[in-house]
Amino acid sequence: MAEAVVIGGGVGGMATAIRLAHAGHHVVLLERNDVLGGKLAEHRAAGYTWETGPSLLTLPEVFDELLGLVGSKLPDPVRLDPSFRYHFADGSSFCTRDDPVGTEAEVERLSPGSGIEWRRFMAGAARVWSVAERTFFAGPLENPWQLARRLRSPLDLSAIDPLPTLHTRARRAFGDPRLVQWADRYATYAGSSPFEAPATLGCIPHIEQALGAWYLRGGLVRLADLLAGACTAAGVDARTGADVEAVEADHDRVRGVRLAGGERVGADIVVADVDAAHLYGDLLPDPVAARRVRRAGRSSSGFVLLLGVRGRTDRLGHHTVSFSADYEAEFRAIHRQGVAPDDPTVYVCASSTTDEAMAPPGCENWFVLVNVPSFDGTAGGEDSGAWADGGTAYGDHVLDVLARRGFDLSGRIEHREAITPADIARRYRAVGGAIYGTSSNGRRAAFARPPNRGPRRGLYLVGGSTHPGGGLPLVAISARIVAAMVAADLGPGADGAGAGAGHRRRR
Repeated sequence: MAEAVVIGGGVGGMATAIRLAHAGHHVVLLERNDVLGGKLAEHRAAGYTWETGPSLLTLPEVFDELLGLVGSKLPDPVRLDPSFRYHFADGSSFCTRDDPVGTEAEVERLSPGSGIEWRRFMAGAARVWSVAERTFFAGPLENPWQLARRLRSPLDLSAIDPLPTLHTRARRAFGDPRLVQWADRYATYAGSSPFEAPATLGCIPHIEQALGAWYLRGGLVRLADLLAGACTAAGVDARTGADVEAVEADHDRVRGVRLAGGERVGADIVVADVDAAHLYGDLLPDPVAARRVRRAGRSSSGFVLLLGVRGRTDRLGHHTVSFSADYEAEFRAIHRQGVAPDDPTVYVCASSTTDEAMAPPGCENWFVLVNVPSFDGTAGGEDSGAWADGGTAYGDHVLDVLARRGFDLSGRIEHREAITPADIARRYRAVGGAIYGTSSNGRRAAFARPPNRGPRRGLYLVGGSTHPGGGLPLVAISARIVAAMVAADLGPGADGAGAGAGHRRRR
């Protein structure tokens, strides 16, 4: 069995460490922060608890399978109903329910005659997911031929719907522009623009509504705790406060890593759960690989307000979205002009509506997120521009926007903090504050993304910067793909000397 080092204790890193240790490898997991979990984190202040990263769990079976390797499972996740409340610029609104009939009724109430359009759109989304699950998500995607070998027929490629943009598909599906805007929103789950990202992302509403939108009591950070416990149970040597400053390699293969302070940890296998731009720009400088990362483009970032709010708010759900008046202008500002939108769509997670322990009695914990551009900068988060004031001015603007849309929090806020793209870059070494690493913009985005296999034997990538992309279930699927690649590269009964054999087969 091999000696393996995993850089980064986010969800992808922990999931990979669990799988490699379960397969019998000796695994060292190195995390620079003081706790495991990466962006899956929480913040506590003044009696409030906020989830500062992912706030929605989908495909919980992915994690049950992973945790099952060590005899554990998710602790009774809560299936949300309604899953989301949507509010539009004209004052109208609708909810997505936990059953298709209920949501269709909501769509029909919003826009009479649109229920049949919604049903057809969701049937298409189900087809995309059924094919993508057994092709796109079933293994690595280093080139189009790997995907082609997993297709059963040419019809599969059509079913994945990779050619039109998500906006084009939504506009063809719905006559009501409000429903087009609702469908367009799913591009933001990948930090991308619906006017550039492929229609394949239209499978997400099927996953959310047909397969469930879930919450863990105490916050989704409990998932990080479960994964950390699974690492211990699997025998992973997990170290926090361990800052990796270099991946050591010769011209052919990795040899281990070097920590800040000079300690070296030898390894046959190195798995990087870090931003690919940071990996190829800092840890293992590689101009060719770095250019590929730049060509893929960065995802958007986010501006966050953590608000402790007294009293109860009408029209507020666990997940609430207040849409902008002009989605195209909003995404043009983010992805083309590189500026924070003046009229942003605002997402609010108030988990206290489901879990009262997340806020003091009679109060609400508002996690407010606005999509904003990532910036041109380093992983250290040096941004000389928009966020120099710590987000104070833009935070005031977001609160004004909410007030104009009927969510006036004047006199009710008893705690307020901001998280800016510069903060995200510093905390997680996410270059430019890009939440999801690489974007999904463009028809070839899936193939432009840095592959799971690195340019040295024994080097693998996991997490949002690599295939299949960002989001809780996807980074867990990424770990499953990487673990299978390691097993195939080592071969039956091989020791660490065979690590990376798959690279030789492809040279």
